[in-house]
Amino acid sequence: MKPLAFQIRPQTLDEFIGQKHLVGEHKPLREAIENKHLFSFLLWGPPGVGKTTLAEIYAKAFDANFHMLSAVSAGKDDIRKIVGHADDSDKPTILFLDEIHRFNKAQQDFLLPYVESGKLTLIGATTENPSFEVISALLSRCRVFVLYEHSPEEMAQIIERTSIDMDQEAKDWLISMANGDARQAITLIEIANNIYKKITVETLKESLQSKFLRYDKKGEEHYNTISAFIKSMRASNTDAALYYLARMIDSGEDPKFIARRMIIFASEDIGMAQPLALLVANQVFDAVTKVGLPECQYNLAHGVVFLCQTKKDRTAGDAYFAALEDVKKFGNLPIPMNIRNAPTKLMKDLGYGKGYEAYSKESLLPGKLKNKRYYKKAD
Repeated sequence: MKPLAFQIRPQTLDEFIGQKHLVGEHKPLREAIENKHLFSFLLWGPPGVGKTTLAEIYAKAFDANFHMLSAVSAGKDDIRKIVGHADDSDKPTILFLDEIHRFNKAQQDFLLPYVESGKLTLIGATTENPSFEVISALLSRCRVFVLYEHSPEEMAQIIERTSIDMDQEAKDWLISMANGDARQAITLIEIANNIYKKITVETLKESLQSKFLRYDKKGEEHYNTISAFIKSMRASNTDAALYYLARMIDSGEDPKFIARRMIIFASEDIGMAQPLALLVANQVFDAVTKVGLPECQYNLAHGVVFLCQTKKDRTAGDAYFAALEDVKKFGNLPIPMNIRNAPTKLMKDLGYGKGYEAYSKESLLPGKLKNKRYYKKAD
C-alpha cells in the first residue's frame, strides 16, 4: 500500500495548499505552469512544504519525462542515463534533484552543460541557502523560489485531507509539534493510525518515538544535540563531542551544517588562543564538501578532536560585541579628524587627516569613547 503522504498528494495547483506567493493568482509559478514556460529553477525552503509536489505538478503541465533523484545517493552515472533517455525522446526532460545542496562542486559542474544546453530542465530542491550551496554558474541559470513553512491554518487543512478521525486536541497538538512541516504531520498520523487505530494526543506522542521523527531538523532534538555538541567542545570534553557528532550523523544531519558550526566555534570559542583553528575548521568544511558521506566522517572527527583539545579564548568576540553595544547606544559618534579620509583640497583645508600618524599610540576612538578598552588579552 502506498504511503499516506503519496495518496493525498495534490495533483493540481487548485488542490495545493500553501505558498500563495508562488501559486496564487498571477503569481510566478502558477503563471509558468498555466502558460507553459519551461525553465530551470530551485525551490528553497524547509522540509515538508511542497517542493516535490510543485515539481511534479510543473512537469505534468508539460507532459514531460520526469525523473527524480536524491543528491544523497545519486551520481554522475544516474545523470548520464537520464540524458540518454532525453536524446531518445521528443518530450522535454525534467530532472527533479532533491537535496541539491548535497551535490559537491564536481557533480554540479558535470550537471551544468546539460542545463545550459536545455537538454535537461532542472528543478532543484534544497533546505539550505542556494547562494552558499549551489555553484554560481548553475545558480545563474536557475530562478530561485523561496518556500515557507505552512501556517497553522494550512496545517489544519492538510490534516483534514487525510480523512482520519481525531479530536481537536489531537489536531492542535499535531499542528504545534509539526511546526509547519506537512510531511512530518502526515507521517505521524499514519504511524499512529496503523499501530493504535485511534488518533489521540497520547497515541501521537507514542508514535513520535520513531528515530526519524525524533530528530526532525527543525525540532527540539536537533537544537538539543547541536547545543550539546558545541558545549562539549567548549568544555574540551572530546569523548562527549565525538558522541554527539556521531549521533547527529547517524540521525541524518547534513555534515556541512556541522562543519559550519565548527567554523563559528573556531573564532567564537578558540579565537586568539590558537588563530590556526579557524584555518583548520575551514579546511574541514572544504573536505566535507569535496568528499561527502560516508568518508567525510573522518574529516569531521579529525576537526572535532583538534578543536576540543585546543585552548579556548573568547576575548576577540567579546570585545567586538562590547564595541557593538556602544555603537547601538551612542550611534554614529564623530570620527576623529586626524583619521578621516581627505580626498579633496576642501576637506584638507577643513582639517580632515591633519596630524595623522601611522603608528600613533593615541586613542583613535571617537572622543566620547576615548578611554574605552574593548579587547584585553587573555591571561
